[in-house]
Amino acid sequence: MKKLTVTIRMEMEVPDTWSVEKTSDGIDILKIADGRYLDMSAEPLIADDKDGTWSTDYDDDFANQIYDMVSTEDISYDLGES
Repeated sequence: MKKLTVTIRMEMEVPDTWSVEKTSDGIDILKIADGRYLDMSAEPLIADDKDGTWSTDYDDDFANQIYDMVSTEDISYDLGES
């Protein structure tokens, strides 16, 4: 087996009302509008052609196979002035 490291970095302009909170397990999440919460994480996308349309059109077994390959995941939120 090979070790694959995936780095995803996003910068977003979000409303001033959004805030970073922690779940009871200590995981950072975002509190957004209407009493809802948002957790950003990687989601597999697949395509039949590398230049084709990418989608989440797969079954739970495929998703579970991919997620079982993940040994670590680190997501953090830094909410500051733009």
